[in-house]
Amino acid sequence: MRLHWHRRDLRVADNRALSEAADDGPVVPVFVFDPDVLAHGSPPRVAFMLDALAALRESYRERGGDLVVRRGDPREVLPDLAAACGADGVTWAKDYSGLARERDAAVRRALDDADVARESHHDAVHHPPGSITTNDGDPYSVFTYFGRKWLDREKEPPYDPPAAADLAAPDAVAPGDLPTLSDLGFDEPEADVPPAGTERARDLLDAFLDGPIYEYEQRRDYPADGATSRLSAHLKWGTIGVREVSAAVEDAMAAAESKPEAAAESVEEFRSQLAWREFYAHVLFYNPEVVQENYKEYERDIEWRDDPEALRAWKDGETGYPLVDAGMRQLRAEGWMHNRVRMVVAAFLTKDLLIDWREGYDWFREKLVDHDTANDNGGWQWAASTGTDAQPYFRIFNPTSQCERYDPDGEYVREYVPELANATAEQIHEWPDLSLTERERTAPGYPAPIVDHGERREAAIEMFERARGDD
Repeated sequence: MRLHWHRRDLRVADNRALSEAADDGPVVPVFVFDPDVLAHGSPPRVAFMLDALAALRESYRERGGDLVVRRGDPREVLPDLAAACGADGVTWAKDYSGLARERDAAVRRALDDADVARESHHDAVHHPPGSITTNDGDPYSVFTYFGRKWLDREKEPPYDPPAAADLAAPDAVAPGDLPTLSDLGFDEPEADVPPAGTERARDLLDAFLDGPIYEYEQRRDYPADGATSRLSAHLKWGTIGVREVSAAVEDAMAAAESKPEAAAESVEEFRSQLAWREFYAHVLFYNPEVVQENYKEYERDIEWRDDPEALRAWKDGETGYPLVDAGMRQLRAEGWMHNRVRMVVAAFLTKDLLIDWREGYDWFREKLVDHDTANDNGGWQWAASTGTDAQPYFRIFNPTSQCERYDPDGEYVREYVPELANATAEQIHEWPDLSLTERERTAPGYPAPIVDHGERREAAIEMFERARGDD
């Protein structure tokens, strides 16, 4: 008998570690509510996780098994559970953050002391850290070269889910009840958290493959279009497997042969986004310190501003820059934000407000359902010009022109900034330049810009040049 320790692989299908455990089954699936992990949690993420766990439990029960739920230190829970049900081994899927690796090393030592075998498997990525390197064997710090190799590598097909015969009887050990948010010490989330589970993930994937993927390259940057997959939370929590997604994307690529040329280019662009996800996982694996430190050493002494009022305005979506505010309000309302807008709000915090990217990263970690250490850190350091393969410090997003280009009709802004519901697209795009009288007449409840973008752009460039030691 084997235990399979679920963490960020909350599914039965296309689960490599679970499949490996089933080969030596029967399997007892386990989830442990680890207080050290929950200490880094947030209401929207934990709410989504609990919904995913309920769906996972139902999947096992449909197969005649059950999900065993425990609370406590996995170094104690897993050896005790293995002894209770006579399991001779534990499997799990690898995680790549520094904290996760420290936890897993401690669990391995505890299982060794208890004379329980253990196996961990790469599952959340196609190509694990160390498998895609430069010709000298070093990890890549530039995505372009990594991405080319990633795209050329053959991808494994999805793994089959365990059959009923592969699962231990549901009475092998008491399953335990799933806790509530309150049981775990969390308040109800501010956001309307979307439903979790593999069925929901597959519905999203099917809807995306039914059309938007073939226009992805042209439409993905327009937040009002709804042309993205919305799979980020499901990939983060593993309610759908990367191999299943990639296999579906390959089918879409084959179907694109009968469509206009732009369709294949769009599918390829979506594939490259999957590659970015793995690139950042590799970066984090080799540089765990980037969670708190700038990746670029020459920028470790940036003179960030300490400006609590500006930070509060940014968090609340009250900066007076409509696209920024729409994004920040979408974050609070949905626990999600469109990727183009994520870049804009991150650039605004770091280049217009001159506030440390870590403040923004911490806020995203608190509010995002799909928060992923590798991807969020990579995205924030890209926008802040402190990361690997980052936006050059002198190329600074203009939040006004970004709004005009990517929300040309003002549709996205009006959805999330009701004060501007009656404003014309021109008034939305020109808001920072409107006179006080025009602003009062158009949207009296909406704030004036809290900073002048042109002035702050010059200040940001000077700040980075000082950090670089430029004359």
